[in-house]
Amino acid sequence: MTTAEQSPALAPLRQARERFLTGRPLPDGVPDDVVAAWRRARFFGVRPDLDGPVRESPQPADSPLLEAARPALTRIAPALDAGRTALVLTDERLRVLWSTGSAPGDDTCADLSEREVGHNSAALALRTRRRAEVHGPEHFLDVWQDVSAVSVPLFSPETGQVLGTLTVARALWAGCRPHPGAALAEAAAAAVEAELRARARTEERALLDAYERAARGRERAVVALDGRNRLISEAAAGLASPQVLEALERGARVRGRGTGESYGVPSPEDACESYGVPLPEGAGCTAEITPVRHEGRVLGLVAVLAPRPVEPEPSAPGPGGALVGGSVAWRHAVARATELFRAPGPVLVTGERGTGKTALALGLLDGTDPLVVDAAESPELGLKDGEWEVPSAGEWGRTGDRPLLLRHAERLSQPDVAALNSLLEQHPDARLIATHTPGTSPGPCLQRLLDTLAARSVTLPALRERPEDIRELLPALTPGPAPGSPPLTWTLDALRALEQHSWPGNVTELAHLVRALAGGRRVFGPVRRGELPDPVREGPAGRTLSPMELAERSAILEALRRHGGNKARAATALGIGRATLYRKLREYQGRDAQNGPRP
Repeated sequence: MTTAEQSPALAPLRQARERFLTGRPLPDGVPDDVVAAWRRARFFGVRPDLDGPVRESPQPADSPLLEAARPALTRIAPALDAGRTALVLTDERLRVLWSTGSAPGDDTCADLSEREVGHNSAALALRTRRRAEVHGPEHFLDVWQDVSAVSVPLFSPETGQVLGTLTVARALWAGCRPHPGAALAEAAAAAVEAELRARARTEERALLDAYERAARGRERAVVALDGRNRLISEAAAGLASPQVLEALERGARVRGRGTGESYGVPSPEDACESYGVPLPEGAGCTAEITPVRHEGRVLGLVAVLAPRPVEPEPSAPGPGGALVGGSVAWRHAVARATELFRAPGPVLVTGERGTGKTALALGLLDGTDPLVVDAAESPELGLKDGEWEVPSAGEWGRTGDRPLLLRHAERLSQPDVAALNSLLEQHPDARLIATHTPGTSPGPCLQRLLDTLAARSVTLPALRERPEDIRELLPALTPGPAPGSPPLTWTLDALRALEQHSWPGNVTELAHLVRALAGGRRVFGPVRRGELPDPVREGPAGRTLSPMELAERSAILEALRRHGGNKARAATALGIGRATLYRKLREYQGRDAQNGPRP
């Protein structure tokens, strides 16, 4: 007679399991979750008379969980009743990593997933993320009918994800819950998680020390990361685009696994010296990598970034300063436009008004004697038969190798758009640069043109998206001073007001403001905030937040709260650049009190 038969409290459940296995109707009162677990086991094809899993799951070659848990579990093991109790550690896939002691059926399964062995406490704890007990006939396997087990999930101290489970199994317990081994399971889990936290702090300290050594005493562009944490110096923030950081993250993960084939670098055992990592095309910087080691293994890397030497961009005959800027967004846009222009075919430059589309196009075309056509001045261009004509100027002749700059493509008449579509079908490698300002919904012909050019297009960022470029733009936009007059300079307060303004007219609006101040000032010294126009002087506090901005700010504040105020992690979680996050935080500072607390 089994222990289950000797336990009156479990006898009805044992009888219900027998009826389930033989296909007979179940009696009333069987817990729904137990019946659902039995049905899942039958669906997965688990045999109740199974003596072990159908196949043994491959054990992980290197388990950080087992490495951290082994010292704590080894200390606890002597306290077990080795002949009656088993202690089992699994990973997040319920593969058995370690076990000690003995309990009925505990040595038969190397995989505790429901697909292999049916209902059990480890699978239940993993699914519910809390302590779980399974007793005798609640199990699906015959071999566990005399077993009571309690399992506790193990959580990552960094991410909160379940890393695995700890199970205490012993002979069937039919008394009141909790399971007699519950306290032991929770104590063991607490000891393992404490070891995980200690190791995480030690590794983070090692990464921080390596970062500080690389950045100490110099304004160096340094990034340190280990796949979970990022440390980025102020100088590196302007060089490390999201694409660069992602490439470095991949490198850190690859190094942590002990392979370097993704980047063609030596294995960690040989990686004592610094090495290079290929970055995405157009990254604008190079990276010299030094692995960060801890206890004989590579846990992350430190990257020292340096600007990549680039060919000087041709000066543009357009508005002064339109091509100036060192922000990541602007440098990527210029690099993309340059790359497209060097290859045969048309190029579409799009963006808000005043972002410098024409100036960029003229800069690319410098020295090529381009034809310049402005649809805003003459919407009826008279395009026909592969020729460019302007009514007021007569026939322009065939384009040939002479490039054409078409400004304000959105203003073209429908016949000219249709003719241009036809010309591009006949000459897909035409040397054409078209500028386009998005606005009203385009008609079918213009939409077809935009679709044709979409693959070879570049979008220029608005000035509000690159406020860090304003201080570099101001000298380029300022007219030369009169003889004997000092150059125009700015107070820090005025510069902050300029950087916080939204600039709906972008660089063009900034240029008009600078020229107006340079030509109309009657005082000497740096430009003060009080001299700026009201919308610029008042800054973001001059208006309340829109519903969309309120939702955006709430999302930013929540991300900062979740990541303990770490702006780099919050920006990554939100899918935006860190510079963008800083800009939005600056914009929200000082808004009306009715919008809620300041971020």
